[in-house]
Amino acid sequence: MLRARIQFSFYVTGLLLCFLATVMVLPAMVDLAFHNPDTVVFLESSLATFAVGALLAVSNRSERPPTGRAFYYLLTVVSWLALGVFASVPLALSSVKLDLVDIYFEVMSGLTTTGSTVLVGLDGLPPGLLLWRSLLQWFGGIGIIAMAMIVLPALSVGGMQLFRTESSDISGKILPRARQVATVGALVYIGLTVLCAVALRLAGMNGFDAINHAMATLATGGFSTHDASLGHFNSVAIEVVTTAFMAMAALPLIYFARFIIEGRRALARDRQVRAFLITLLAAILIVTLWNAAFNHMTLAVALRHSSFAVTSVLTDTGFVTEDFSAWGSFGTGFMFFLMFVGGCAGSTAGGIKIFRWQIMLGAVRNQLRVTLSPNLVAPLSYNGKPVDTPMLAAVQTFFFLYFLSFSVLSLAVMATGLDFLSASSAVAQAMANVGPGLGQTGGPAGNFAAVPDSAKLLLVLSMLVGRLELVTVYVVLMRDFWD
Repeated sequence: MLRARIQFSFYVTGLLLCFLATVMVLPAMVDLAFHNPDTVVFLESSLATFAVGALLAVSNRSERPPTGRAFYYLLTVVSWLALGVFASVPLALSSVKLDLVDIYFEVMSGLTTTGSTVLVGLDGLPPGLLLWRSLLQWFGGIGIIAMAMIVLPALSVGGMQLFRTESSDISGKILPRARQVATVGALVYIGLTVLCAVALRLAGMNGFDAINHAMATLATGGFSTHDASLGHFNSVAIEVVTTAFMAMAALPLIYFARFIIEGRRALARDRQVRAFLITLLAAILIVTLWNAAFNHMTLAVALRHSSFAVTSVLTDTGFVTEDFSAWGSFGTGFMFFLMFVGGCAGSTAGGIKIFRWQIMLGAVRNQLRVTLSPNLVAPLSYNGKPVDTPMLAAVQTFFFLYFLSFSVLSLAVMATGLDFLSASSAVAQAMANVGPGLGQTGGPAGNFAAVPDSAKLLLVLSMLVGRLELVTVYVVLMRDFWD
């Protein structure tokens, strides 16, 4: 059985590598148009990746996948790691000279839609390489959509089984199968990306920047084509457009299909979307008032900078226009804690996710009520569906693993030489797939080039663990999995 799992995992990974090789042709075409010699690099990388992918697929071909959940855990981890290795090849061969650790950090940051970078001088990099970074984030986002809508609910990871029945309810009205639900999510993702690119172009970006930033926005990734991120443009119109699309990217993609069909009733039915929007608006209000009162900003300027920064961090996108580490201890601390909140399940956003916070708060409230009245029966429900004991246990396990992992990884990064603020913020942003750190990482507008290689590898692990929802990775590390 184990051999069958590994064999089919290699088969699917081979197919994914063939797809990755095809995508490499796009930056090759861009470099060709700009007469950049890296065209050859991308074409060679594409051929090599396709050859390995085809070999894996042909030599491990199987008629049907193994039964049981174990195969899907293994496939998810193996495919993500393999894609990271082969997506690194163009960077390794390009005119940009980076060591292997930096290359893998940059690529995994893209695929997990984290957006942390080790590259300096983005404004002068070859256009094909800039596009490659954006494509990694954007296609990483598509992989996340598939995971969030099909794989994680089926595996009951961290309470995601709650959305397995939700997909069935939707499919009864709109679509016949969960796979088609994911297809609708992907189409919404593509449509929003196109709309975002058009809106950014109309707001003043050139076409190349608009396409790259649109992909990074909808992937909630945050890679930019400029060292100063969105601050490079210093444009209110661009910031308004980006803020709006960052917020949309953190909503469940299937929600947009519901909204088209049901209108405002879709908002009334979805507690997660309501809670996310309320949290976003409340956080913007708090930070705006803080900046206006204590950071010598007019109300309009405070609203501009606060709304962009809060939306960027809460949605785990990571674009920057202002250094929020200069907003005082409360402002910096507030933004740090926002990293743990996250967006909605079914979106490309990272973090703990709004629905888990709602379930945990509901469980705590019920426990307090039972403590006051021991004979009280207080069932827990979410969006009209019962939250049973296994589902609650899955959410509680996720919280425990999340903060245990955060603590252990923070201590490990501190052991490499970073101070407490730098290490804890770096791990927090990596696990939540946010992007900017604090302290020795150069602040929100800085990068991770000066971080020790050992710390970078720990942060890559943090990105992967956070993006794959912890349980998926830890199950594969259990001895029982391999028995």
